[in-house]
Amino acid sequence: MDALEIVMNKQNVFPYYQPIISADRQEITGYEVIGFYKQDDAVVSLSSFFHDRSIPEEYRLEIEEHIHHQALSIFLEDNRDDYIFLNIDANLIISDGGERFFERLYSYKEHGILFKNIVLEIKEHEFDGDLSQLKHFIQYVQSMGINIAMDDVGKSTIHLDEIAFLKPNIIKVDLEFMEDHSFPDIYRDVLQSLSALSRKLGASLLFENISQFNQLNFAWKHGARYYQGSYLGQPKSYFLDKRTFVNTLRKNFNHFLHFEKKKIEAQIELTSTLSNRLHQEVKDWKTPIDIDELTKNIASALEDITFRVYICNYEGFQQSGNAVLDEEGNWQYYFEERNRNWSWRPYFLENIVRMNFEQKGILSDLYTDIHKEERIRTYSYPINEDLYIFIDIPYSYLFEKDFLL
Repeated sequence: MDALEIVMNKQNVFPYYQPIISADRQEITGYEVIGFYKQDDAVVSLSSFFHDRSIPEEYRLEIEEHIHHQALSIFLEDNRDDYIFLNIDANLIISDGGERFFERLYSYKEHGILFKNIVLEIKEHEFDGDLSQLKHFIQYVQSMGINIAMDDVGKSTIHLDEIAFLKPNIIKVDLEFMEDHSFPDIYRDVLQSLSALSRKLGASLLFENISQFNQLNFAWKHGARYYQGSYLGQPKSYFLDKRTFVNTLRKNFNHFLHFEKKKIEAQIELTSTLSNRLHQEVKDWKTPIDIDELTKNIASALEDITFRVYICNYEGFQQSGNAVLDEEGNWQYYFEERNRNWSWRPYFLENIVRMNFEQKGILSDLYTDIHKEERIRTYSYPINEDLYIFIDIPYSYLFEKDFLL
C-alpha cells in the first residue's frame, strides 16, 4: 500500500476491535484497537504502515490519531465501560513533549471518557530516546489514572531490568514468535522470572497472539490475567457480548486443571516411593555413618530411578563423593567431588529448613542439569539433622512415567 494513498483516503481507514478476556471471570474486559484499511474489496491491517520508519512521521501520527478518534468516539456513543487498548508510538508523542497528545486525551475526558479505562500500549524496544525519557512519560500518564501496557515482550528479547525500571501496569507477552508453537525450556524459566517480577511490581500479565489450545494452556500456567489472540477472537469491526467466551474458557480450564491434578498426583506418588525406599536404606545405619559407603549403597538400591547420588550437610558442603551411573550402566565413584558447596543454589536453605521441620523429602521442579544438559528432577531427603541425601532423576525415567514432565 502507498502511504500517501492511505493518508489521502482516510475515509477508508477505520478501527477493528480484538477482545481481551479476563482469566478470573472469563469475560471480555476490553478491546485492543487495531487499524485497518479498505482497499477495493479487501480489508488490510495497517500494522506494516505504522512500523515502516521510511513513512513520514506526520503521516503515521495523522492516521494513528484518526483511528483513535473513531474508536474513542464509538466508545463514548455506546457508553462502554470496557478497557480500550490504544497502540501509540512513544517516539512521535515525546518528540513535541506530548503536548498535542495530552490535549487530545483531555478533550475526550471532557466528553465522558474515563482515564481509568484507557490503556496505552508502548513498545519500549522501539523507543529511540533515553529510557529515562520514556520513564518520565509513563509516570506522568499513570499519574493521570491511565494504564500503561508494555507491548511485544518476548518477541525479540525480555529485559527484566527495563521492565522493572519502567513499571508498567500490564505486561503483554507475545507468543507469536515461537516456531511451530513449541515452548523452549529456557523460555519457560524466563517466564517464571517475569511472572515473579510482575507480582512484585503489581503488574498484570496479558498473553497475546494466542492462536492454539496449547498456547492458552501455556498462558494459564504462567499466571496470565488476560488472554488475547485468534484462538479466542479475531479483530472485528463490532463488539461482542461480554460472555461470548465463558463456556469455551471454562471447558479449557477444566481440562487444564484435570491435567495439572494428574501431574501433582504423579509427583506425590514418586515422592512417596522415594521416601519409603530411602527410609529402608538409611534406618539401620548407626552413627558414625560411613558416608561414602552409604552413598554407594543408596545408588545401587535406587539404580532404576537415579543416575547420580551424593550427600551434603546442612551448610551445603558435600560430605560424600559422587556416585554416577555411566553409559554402560556401571556405577563410578568420584571422591574428588567432596567439599563442594551447594548453598548458592536457589531454594537450598529453604529446602533444608523444610526437610528438618517436616521430616520428609522434597522433589524439585524440572531444571536443566549443567553436566548432562537435559531436564531432570532432584529428590532430597533428610538422613538426620545434619546430613541430606540428593538423588538426581534422569529425563529418561521421567519421560517413561506419566505426568512427571
